[in-house]
Amino acid sequence: MKKILLTFVLLFTLVGLSQSYEFQTIKEIECTPVISQGVTGTCWSFSTTSFLEAEIIRLTGRKIDLSEIYNVRNTYPKKAENYVMRQGKAQFSEGGLAHDVINSVREYGLVPNSVYTGLNGEEEKHNHAELQALLEGMLKVIVENPGKKLSPKWKVAVQSVLDVYLGKNPSEFTFEGKTYTPASFLAFTKINPDSYVSLTSFTNQPFYKSFIINIPDNFSNGSFYNLPLEELVQNIDNALDKGFTLSLDCDVSEPYFSGKYGIAAVPANDADSKTILTEIKPEKTITPEYRQQEFENLTTQDDHLMHIVGKVKDQKGNFYYKVKNSWGTENMGNEGYIYMSVAYVKLKAISILVHKDGLLTNTKKMLSL
Repeated sequence: MKKILLTFVLLFTLVGLSQSYEFQTIKEIECTPVISQGVTGTCWSFSTTSFLEAEIIRLTGRKIDLSEIYNVRNTYPKKAENYVMRQGKAQFSEGGLAHDVINSVREYGLVPNSVYTGLNGEEEKHNHAELQALLEGMLKVIVENPGKKLSPKWKVAVQSVLDVYLGKNPSEFTFEGKTYTPASFLAFTKINPDSYVSLTSFTNQPFYKSFIINIPDNFSNGSFYNLPLEELVQNIDNALDKGFTLSLDCDVSEPYFSGKYGIAAVPANDADSKTILTEIKPEKTITPEYRQQEFENLTTQDDHLMHIVGKVKDQKGNFYYKVKNSWGTENMGNEGYIYMSVAYVKLKAISILVHKDGLLTNTKKMLSL
């Protein structure tokens, strides 16, 4: 009888400690629907374009489906020039960062997706595998410089390939019965590219100063303001509380990140790396020093960009950020969103992009914004 009672107590204790997630929405900022980036490495544009769509809602009340591929189309020549002028000693890939979208918007404006889809003929899904391979192969030949004197025609060749695969840049178009150029459409959306700042947190750089993060996709050498880790998180919370969303660059390669379950959390015990995707488990305490260590040993890498649009909490009171992903909704948990724990953000977030008005007053002061 005692053995039966002991077994019952142990089972009851285990059940009490292992709880499936039950989430309650704490903050949700209006955004556009989850869509898929398809077979492309363009999460940087999908996430940051989604961020700009949420900004347009905040600024104008309008829901506008912007073209993600327009930003991609106008960033490729920049990456190509970086690769050629560095004589192939640089990465040429589909990747990029949030500030590349902002740079594109500043120079080339914005267009709606109805005007520029980046799809040709009967294509329904984005697939840039052939485009990327063709451009990379062509650029390698250009770098070899077989004519012994580089001709400026190579730039025209890159533009021509992009025109064939993605489409020519529109110079003028109609939207809701009115005629716009990309520049006038940008003005119509009320987006000001100079209003956005990139933030990060690393211990090997001075705080409240900007520096260039050495990651492969930072081909444009973008600078990031460096904040203490706790202050970075406080600014995320402050922005959300004030109705600002954020573009997020982070590592998603760990087993405790899952699109299928829509969960990202850092288990205190490595044995819980899979279990934590379906059950509440204790999480690791993330210090600035541990974050720095994991970045420098390349455990934390620049993998994927997404869009923070709100906060939820589980039944134990643990908070998670509601992060809009760009992998579609099919076979994805939480309707294509990732519920990302605070610990995960502290450890795996490379950087964030946010409107400067979403920052804490003291942070703005320290950064002279």
